[in-house]
Amino acid sequence: MDAPGAGYAFEYLIETLNDSSHKKFFNVPRLGGTKYDVLPYSIRVLLEAAVRNCDGFLMKKEDVMNILDWKTKQSNVEVPFFPARVLLQDFTGIPAMVDFAAMREAVKILGGDPKKVHPACPTDLTVDHSLQIDFSKCAIQNAPNPGGGDLQKAGKLSPLRAQPKKLPCRGQTTCRGSCDSGELGRNSGKLSSQIENTPILCPFHLQPVPEPETVLKNQEVEFGRNRERLQFFKWSSRVFKNVAVIPPGTGMAHQVNLEYLSRVVFEEDDFLFPDSVVGTDSHITMVNGLGILGWGVGGIETEAVMLGLPVSLTLPEVVGCELTGSSNPFVTSIDVVLGITKHLRQVGVVGKFVEFFGSGVSQLSIVDRTTIANMCPEYGAILSFFPVDNVTLKHLEHTGFDKAKLESMETYLKAVKLFRHDQDNSGEPMYSQVIRIHLNSIVASVSGPKRPQDRVAVTDMKRDFQACLNEKVGFKGFQIAAEKQKENVSIRYEGSEYQLSHGSVVMAAVTSCTNNCNPSVMLAAGLLAKKAVDAGLQVKPYIRTSLSPGSGMVTHYLSSSGVLPYLSQLGFEIVGYGCSTCVGNTAPVSEAVLNAVKQGDLVTCGVLSGNKNFEGRLCDCVRANYLASPPLVVAYAIAGTVNIDFQTEPLGTDATGKSIYLQDIWPSREEVHQMEEERVVLSMFKALKEKMEMGNKRWNSLEAPDSVLFPWDLKSTYIRCPSFFDKLTKEPVALQPIENAHVLLYLGDSVTTDHISPAGSIARSSAAAKYLTNRGLTPREFNSYGARRGNDAVMTRGTFANIKLFNKFLGKPAPKTIHFPSGQTLDVFEAAELYQKEGVPLIILAGKKYGSGNSRDWAAKGPYLLGVKAVLAESYEKIHKDHLIGIGIAPLQFLPGENADSLGLSGRETFSLAFPEELSPGVTLTIKTNTGKVFSVIASFENDVEVTLYKHGGLLNFVARKFS
Repeated sequence: MDAPGAGYAFEYLIETLNDSSHKKFFNVPRLGGTKYDVLPYSIRVLLEAAVRNCDGFLMKKEDVMNILDWKTKQSNVEVPFFPARVLLQDFTGIPAMVDFAAMREAVKILGGDPKKVHPACPTDLTVDHSLQIDFSKCAIQNAPNPGGGDLQKAGKLSPLRAQPKKLPCRGQTTCRGSCDSGELGRNSGKLSSQIENTPILCPFHLQPVPEPETVLKNQEVEFGRNRERLQFFKWSSRVFKNVAVIPPGTGMAHQVNLEYLSRVVFEEDDFLFPDSVVGTDSHITMVNGLGILGWGVGGIETEAVMLGLPVSLTLPEVVGCELTGSSNPFVTSIDVVLGITKHLRQVGVVGKFVEFFGSGVSQLSIVDRTTIANMCPEYGAILSFFPVDNVTLKHLEHTGFDKAKLESMETYLKAVKLFRHDQDNSGEPMYSQVIRIHLNSIVASVSGPKRPQDRVAVTDMKRDFQACLNEKVGFKGFQIAAEKQKENVSIRYEGSEYQLSHGSVVMAAVTSCTNNCNPSVMLAAGLLAKKAVDAGLQVKPYIRTSLSPGSGMVTHYLSSSGVLPYLSQLGFEIVGYGCSTCVGNTAPVSEAVLNAVKQGDLVTCGVLSGNKNFEGRLCDCVRANYLASPPLVVAYAIAGTVNIDFQTEPLGTDATGKSIYLQDIWPSREEVHQMEEERVVLSMFKALKEKMEMGNKRWNSLEAPDSVLFPWDLKSTYIRCPSFFDKLTKEPVALQPIENAHVLLYLGDSVTTDHISPAGSIARSSAAAKYLTNRGLTPREFNSYGARRGNDAVMTRGTFANIKLFNKFLGKPAPKTIHFPSGQTLDVFEAAELYQKEGVPLIILAGKKYGSGNSRDWAAKGPYLLGVKAVLAESYEKIHKDHLIGIGIAPLQFLPGENADSLGLSGRETFSLAFPEELSPGVTLTIKTNTGKVFSVIASFENDVEVTLYKHGGLLNFVARKFS
């Protein structure tokens, strides 16, 4: 029997799992002896994959020995890695699959066989980023959100909010039980089998009640709005081997990956090997909490893996993070996450593996670990790894893993020394660096008002917000004049008068990212909502509240625990399943609120339980955005402001006029853990798996072609054959110099992929809107940039279209630049288009951390199609730099201590440079300007593979040539 992969050089390591089993595995510890025993667990997984796939070509024996010698070779050598599988989500997955379809066309033109172009490893694509909140408790719309930011008048309230007195069944006539709030304690132990697209069961009488109309309406609009894309996905699942598409309404890519797709240990042809995954979502790292090696890469690199090529990475340093002690009672998992995030950012773990160990690890549940791992991109590490231990096995048992499979899994992991033992302190691996975090030092916190790394203790929130009002405009400042800081503006909403001021909350969202994988914080939010309702507290109706769970499992345990109706009464009504508020997919705030914000120049706030809060991401009128745990999102919504000291100021009063403070309604850790144990059980995971395997009725009935080549519709505004292969030749041409290039944009520090390639709605005044309008679309049909990533014409026009983009040429935020030959100030696309017509190459000047934020391959593809040949920055986010190389843009870096200012560059010069025939990693190049300045820069290629890809004009061309 042959092993999966290659592994021929190490066949002698193949053993049978035990005497009574036919299962086999590579016993890698035999290869290294004591050298293996001190390797970090994450490096052991890399080593196993290298041994199993060693074929002497893509994976050489030298690569295997380099990984084994990690202690001396870390940071000094490149090693290939073959992940076991790939995960795509639709925003970044659709361009990957469109590129695959276009590659088939290119291979055919070059004389190759297009049928050979298909994934070589299991590939799952989840359609989870196309959801928009067109219908919510504030505005049950009669038509889809136009996406251009137009105001829509609030319609009637959802039926789920129409009967506030009948709790918890909300007075629904279909439940014939005697439903009142007194039933809560007596019947809360009963479980329903609720999953989305099925009737909700009353958790007290197990009688069906109507599903929230918001879910059904949003799903109906989602399928109608995205029919072309969905048909393309279905075609992809039919013609490409190993591709499985998980339809809309199922859940988030990284959460579905955690709940359903994860194997922990793969079994293929009776061979056992560790599960591992890469994918087009920066939150793939969530599975690190299950002991699965995985991280986010770009769509371009993912395509290479799908075609059987390895991921190439510098053998990383591994930082050991020792957790000790236990967290304080009022600290939630997100507080632990943000505390660790801040600590790791301060230590500096960018481009490194982080591996957790110590007594504190065993006190963290799997959901706590996955929440911590999910925030890995925020502190810049490649991944954050929690090795499999007894806590992991217990969790897998609760989620329905077959007992025999668990036994063989445990036996295998212990045999290859990938199982972490709680008491074996003497056997801890050696790390590049060890940092220690005491969990009892962490306090409840939020992050904001503009960046996830700016953490604020809840006890300091009022003081910090007031300081932000005083500070100059920046990451922590709004520069509001002292005499205007007490400004109050009256609004009339639904027949009542309200006051808005600086700090007023106008958006509160428990979103489908980061926290919803953790039942403890979601149940805490529900319990807090129940206690708030019981105390007579309410949320002001003008606040746009929403609850967008990551999957039906969340709906299930919120429903079965009896807290969902209380969340609904406070306005946190389920709006759908998928990315929504945190990527800008939300209906706008009311016109009354918008007018008040403009009248008073108010710094209003959004509070959400996601992990991104860059300015302008939620809504143009919401200037301060805070990340918080779900119970704190509910608390701030009830308070109606972030300008509050929870310790000394009440949330409101009860019917008797008694002041109600946060501590009065905050659920205890014991309450939350008890409910978590009772609700997060086998039945929920089993029901979710059954639901996913059955599919979605709308998806099952969707028609799609099954031809070898995709039948491109030239009139389509969603799916276009991209132009990346237009000039493809069988052999790569010599590297061409960049001569007399103009600077398209002169940018500062921390330019994110959101700034470069927005994922939210398409503004009516944008170049993309003009393109769509010229093709007969109305604003309500624009959809979002994320949904149109299969159309290169839209995405190129959307590049640098973020309203918060600060171009130093203009001196203010705007998606515009200067076309220097004419002196005109134009949209970035229009200026680039003029430059291309004139045959002028372009570069971008930037500061530190260019391309930070989410992995987004269009943040590289867009500039490439604009004509950008190189980016010159002080430093890069690694994933984005990989994208630039993968598309054929040269990532240039100023010498240490230098930048545009220190070199006296204005950005108005023209720049020229030439590449040596023997381009090598890290080579120093010389740039000359038309003003006579000459200076040196570093070609930021990390290895020979990146140089090879750049010489081919990017990864797509490189891979296509392999088939021609």
